[in-house]
Amino acid sequence: MEIASPDVPDLTLIDLPGITRVAVKGQDANIGDRIKSMIQKFIRRQETISLVVVPCNVDIATTEALKMAQEVDPEGERTLGILTKPDLVDRGTEENVVEIVNNEVIHLKKGYMIVKCRGQKEITEKVSLTEAIEREKTFFSDHAFFHSLYNDGHATIPKLAEKLTLELVHHIEKSLPRLEEQIEEKLAETQAQLEKYGNSPPSDTAEKIYYLLDKVTAFTHDAINLTTGEELKCGDRFNIFSMLRNEFGKWNNHLLHSGEKFNKKIEKEVEEYEAKYRGRELPGFINYKTFETMVKDQIKQLEEPAVKKLKDVGDAVRKVFIQLAQSSFIGYPNLVKIAKAKIEAIKQEKESAAESMLRTQFKMELIVYSQDRTYSSSLSECKKEEEEEESHIFKPKT
Repeated sequence: MEIASPDVPDLTLIDLPGITRVAVKGQDANIGDRIKSMIQKFIRRQETISLVVVPCNVDIATTEALKMAQEVDPEGERTLGILTKPDLVDRGTEENVVEIVNNEVIHLKKGYMIVKCRGQKEITEKVSLTEAIEREKTFFSDHAFFHSLYNDGHATIPKLAEKLTLELVHHIEKSLPRLEEQIEEKLAETQAQLEKYGNSPPSDTAEKIYYLLDKVTAFTHDAINLTTGEELKCGDRFNIFSMLRNEFGKWNNHLLHSGEKFNKKIEKEVEEYEAKYRGRELPGFINYKTFETMVKDQIKQLEEPAVKKLKDVGDAVRKVFIQLAQSSFIGYPNLVKIAKAKIEAIKQEKESAAESMLRTQFKMELIVYSQDRTYSSSLSECKKEEEEEESHIFKPKT
């Protein structure tokens, strides 16, 4: 229903369905969840004022509608409570209703209103809206408990209309800066998107070729800049170096952990060798062939994880280049498709060559050279540390 007038602000009133708990004939089994989802779709919007309608003869603290409103508006800044059916209140509970409307039970910043609508009997008797409003006014003004609510402007439908009008104006004043900000953000986002598309392709055949060359050249320059860590002309901030540092950091941690495990394995092998096979050898020395086999096994255990890390890095880099192609060729799906195919082909070629080099490196590492200076230096440092510890232990007291 649409009502037009030059003297009222724009207002959309959405009458949402009541929360259904049990599906009846003709309804889906998940009707309750679907209704809740629809309600949340509207009440979560920051520009929406939620009117939580609760009968007076129901415990408001257990009302699911108020609970849903509090989930999206915990401070109650967009929620107005409306109590109905005051004529059905049980005797002795009137004061509780007054406390609720006076905002003393569950606090809402916009407060509460109480109204008495036409009942089914009045609708059947075709009581006019004007007469119903007069009856409502008489009901509240003459009521032993509710007359104070009427005097304070918290009762009757006309007072509710005034309240909603004021709240709407205040809400618009409060929301306007945010709406302007959202419009500016959307405008900037749209402008940036349009700039990515660039100028439309020319109609002249010769100019189309130059246009295509410019597009491809710009993409090529950005691809080169991406590999060198330079700023891209397309406007996006892609960076493969931060990703590579992260991946190589993980690989370094893997190597360190592997070295710690290898040291423990060496110690265990030495203990077993001494217990079973040591003859005239000095303690701590094992057969060289045994040591060489252990080193080779350790190196072999690192080969496949290294190849996997190579493939993971290759896949990650490929994704970044594909993102660059999609950003550079927005609106040109054929160019994106061709670029993806080229990127994939280059990735496969370079990855195959890198894997071959990596496996060759591991074969070279399997040639164990025990006269290595690093090994000798480490051994000398360990001996020096042991000598210092012994001299500290046997140092005479003065």
